[in-house]
Amino acid sequence: MVIDFRRKRASPPLPLCILGEDVAVVEVYKYLGVHLDNGLNWRINTDAVYKKGMSRLYFLRKLRSFNVCSKMLEIFYQSVVASALFFAAVCWGGSIRAGDTSRINKLIRKAGSVIGIKLDPFEAVVERRTLNRLLSIMDNPTHPLHLQLDSQRSSFSNRLLQLPCHKDRYWKTFLPTAITLYNKSPLAGRELSAP
Repeated sequence: MVIDFRRKRASPPLPLCILGEDVAVVEVYKYLGVHLDNGLNWRINTDAVYKKGMSRLYFLRKLRSFNVCSKMLEIFYQSVVASALFFAAVCWGGSIRAGDTSRINKLIRKAGSVIGIKLDPFEAVVERRTLNRLLSIMDNPTHPLHLQLDSQRSSFSNRLLQLPCHKDRYWKTFLPTAITLYNKSPLAGRELSAP
């Protein structure tokens, strides 16, 4: 897949050849279950996630009709429904449109009403998972981003300095979002593990 970031796309991108093979130019590509399009728009991926969630919600409702206890329904939700909804959400969850977020939240509320408990909204789960991913990167000195994050550490407060971003699209990506969440959390004063 070729992603073209030019504002004015007067001509198609030049053909790309890797090891003698031409790289096909496609509009949408599915990689590890995540739908990527050539504009990095997450609409197609969100539609696929919503469809998966709705089909799995059907099975949750069927289990409730068999009078399965709410604890088992919650376990089923976490292992079957939530795993489909939140797969790779750290990558795409912060960049989706408000309408897509509300569709996923509506599905989560429906699942909560089937189970009989209030479930965390999509945004809260994505924020929690993003912060956990950042902390795992900070604790792993062999991770490629560890040194980058270590260099972003403020000498005064041990908070992370924000990377320079000029575009809203970049602000919604993993690192700027994770750094903002980290600085707002009580974990901002913790030390990075030594390499």
